Amino acid sequence: MAGAPDAPGGEQNGGVEQPLVYLDHASTTPLSPAALEAMLPFLSHRFANPSGMHTAARSARRALDDARDTMAAALGCEPGEVIFTSGGTEADNLAVLGAHRGAAPGQGCVLVSAVEHKAVLAPAKLAGGEVLPVDATGRVEEEVLAEALERRREEVALVSVMLANNETGVVQPLPELVELIRRLAPGALVHTDAVHAFPWLEVDSLSSGCDLVSVSAHKFGGPKGSGALVVRRAARGRLQALVHGGGQEGDVRPGTQNVAGIVGMAAAAAETVRERPVTLARVTALRDRLADGIAAACPGAEETAPRRLRVAGNCHLLFPGLEGEELAYLLDDAGLAASTGSSCASGAAEPSHVLSAMGLGPERARGAVRLTLGATTTASDVARALEIIPQAVAKLTA
Repeated sequence: MAGAPDAPGGEQNGGVEQPLVYLDHASTTPLSPAALEAMLPFLSHRFANPSGMHTAARSARRALDDARDTMAAALGCEPGEVIFTSGGTEADNLAVLGAHRGAAPGQGCVLVSAVEHKAVLAPAKLAGGEVLPVDATGRVEEEVLAEALERRREEVALVSVMLANNETGVVQPLPELVELIRRLAPGALVHTDAVHAFPWLEVDSLSSGCDLVSVSAHKFGGPKGSGALVVRRAARGRLQALVHGGGQEGDVRPGTQNVAGIVGMAAAAAETVRERPVTLARVTALRDRLADGIAAACPGAEETAPRRLRVAGNCHLLFPGLEGEELAYLLDDAGLAASTGSSCASGAAEPSHVLSAMGLGPERARGAVRLTLGATTTASDVARALEIIPQAVAKLTA
């Protein structure tokens, strides 16, 4: 994937603006040149509605079909099992609420892990779901899941466990958990939110036992506003649509498709899969250099979970005694884009629900900063980050 485009907001250094050091790829990634090139015709002269009957519409339909084939290959499913959505949030909601509402009376129980994205937790709460605790690394323990499945065996409609966490980058032992679910609750559907896993992991094989798989284009070089939900054929009749109208997307998700966004997503997905081995090795080395450099320069800084459990692009750190949000603001002022695990509720910083579920107290959790690398991250980005971050930490601890 080509380098990221220039971004505004870099630090002024002697009157010369420094390029932005972008370490927030878990929030969104730059649109890849391949995705942009694929999209441009459908943002201009190839504008037809793919549901039409004329030549221009059929051209749009062919592009949609080709994109579906590409996404199916990337996700390890049949083309007819790919449902296009507006992104990961819609895909997650469709999986959770669709399975809950499509279940037989008395069989609508939803089980989700405590570290899921809110796009899974919120609909699970609406469905009256049960939240499963995790261990200190943020992983679901088989004994905990087994107890819940045995206790609610006849009620379970869906179990949702994300493949990789969006904050800490921790990877769940998904194949083992799926095997357990199939044995103890064979009638349950299994969903995984693979939004943050797709750039780094072989989602096609790791999620092969799942009935439902969510991805979002802008996490791997595609455009915002496009995503997909894999709905295996065996699950299709058990998922109730949340939106009603036309017959697009097999009546599971009606509405005129965003052809440009879908074509761009497919181009980015193909590029991500093709370049993943090389990107993985390069970014792993950069992430390790970044984490090791921060540990050496900032005594007390610690990684949230072992690297062997995290995806390559994730460097999630705790800075004891500091406020992660304050540190993120200083980094931004210096030209480095990062994020924290906190959200702002009623004007007060609340600890991340993910870190709380891992057993971190509020004070420690508020010191979290998420630095996430991507396919466009360079060695110079890491070198610059290792200049900026220690300086910012020193300011807060002076």
